[in-house]
Amino acid sequence: MTDLLAADKGQAAHTIHLVDKNSFEDWKKGQPQRIRTLLDARRFDGETGYRNTILPGENDDEWSVVTVVANVDDLSPWCLSKLAHTLPGGTYRLADGKSPGPAKLGWILGQHRFDRYKSDNGKDTGPRILLTEHAAQIDRTKSLAAATILVRDLIDTPAEDLGPAEMEARAKEIADKHGAKVEVTRGDALEQGHPMIHAVGKAAAKGREPRLVEFTWGREDAPRIAIVGKGVVFDSGGLDIKGATGMRIMKKDMGGAAHALALAQLVMERNLPVRLHCLIPTVENAIDGRALRPGDVIASRKGLSVEIHNTDAEGRLILGDALTKAGEDDPELIIDFATLTGAARIAMGPDLPPMFANDDDLADALLAGSEAASDPIWRLPLWDGYMQMLKSDIADLANAGSSPFAGCITAALFLQKFVPENTPWAHFDTYGWMPGAKPGRPKGGEAYGLRAAFAMLEEKYSRD
Repeated sequence: MTDLLAADKGQAAHTIHLVDKNSFEDWKKGQPQRIRTLLDARRFDGETGYRNTILPGENDDEWSVVTVVANVDDLSPWCLSKLAHTLPGGTYRLADGKSPGPAKLGWILGQHRFDRYKSDNGKDTGPRILLTEHAAQIDRTKSLAAATILVRDLIDTPAEDLGPAEMEARAKEIADKHGAKVEVTRGDALEQGHPMIHAVGKAAAKGREPRLVEFTWGREDAPRIAIVGKGVVFDSGGLDIKGATGMRIMKKDMGGAAHALALAQLVMERNLPVRLHCLIPTVENAIDGRALRPGDVIASRKGLSVEIHNTDAEGRLILGDALTKAGEDDPELIIDFATLTGAARIAMGPDLPPMFANDDDLADALLAGSEAASDPIWRLPLWDGYMQMLKSDIADLANAGSSPFAGCITAALFLQKFVPENTPWAHFDTYGWMPGAKPGRPKGGEAYGLRAAFAMLEEKYSRD
């Protein structure tokens, strides 16, 4: 998939003309009469949308294409995605030496499909290659595309084929590729050292036992950063079982882990000068006689006791132990990703992940990264007044709020209890799922906030 961009060395290619509603008429006037007649016959008027049409050349193999974008001077990552999916296989370049800019990413992703389980993938005319004069940006774009595809493919994989063991194997594969050191904690060591991770996953079937997968990479003396991802490979809800509709896509509940692995891959692939610590607590929230019960009180790695008000609020439990472990290495920042709450979706919808941060500078840097990467996020508050909703009569705190209000905020406040007080920390409550197809973004697993977080890290730790 990532061989779909190439440096423009003057090789033969079909031309893509970009127009918008303001530039269309001037562009049209510069075309031969036969092209103007064709455009009129097809009622191609340059209105904003993903419309395009093929323009014949003097010879059969000299055809070009014109497509409408929202703004020819400010291309979005997705403005060429529809073309990349529908054009015949071949090589293409933008007209007039224009750089595709951020649209390079959408060009690659517009050709991605998760077809592992398809017996017939349909007819494809072959890869569509886009030429660009900015060769220095090709590798970076390919890295971003590969990271996004990693998130999508992991989330789209059914839980039957992606249990904790398979998540461990995938993390090891990524770590080994970059020479990172891997450590896996399971069994008695997990129960003693990370009791909340163990408690959530202990009801899973043999071979699907809970574990904490970690890897470290980079120079020991480099700035330390930690990336944590919720890896619930399937969430039944536990004894507080979900309804059929809510459970249908719970294979995606490891989406936070997918984001964390993808961000870690970007950090290593782009060789950021940091000491990386990636932590993936991975479990299945299953049901049997050993399952966590409402009213149980469990220990945590930090020493806080937690009363279980709802077994479906399990992601914050496994993250709590992982965040505690991450903080023990004294990192200068921690970022976590989690498909944590339905409340976040109700508040923000699927496309705009809420971001929480205990440090204004970190939050501002992430918002700047979001803007630079065209990867929208929105900051929500860690409102201390809502901590009272997490009070327990018999333990240090409860794992779920006492009311349905502010669910994503109380979840973030729970996590904050496990982060060192003076360590900058950001939490993404991401949906990880595209509920309906859009150009470059098929229905299914999707990365939200990934490029924003990487843009922040790249800016903060860029090599001169």
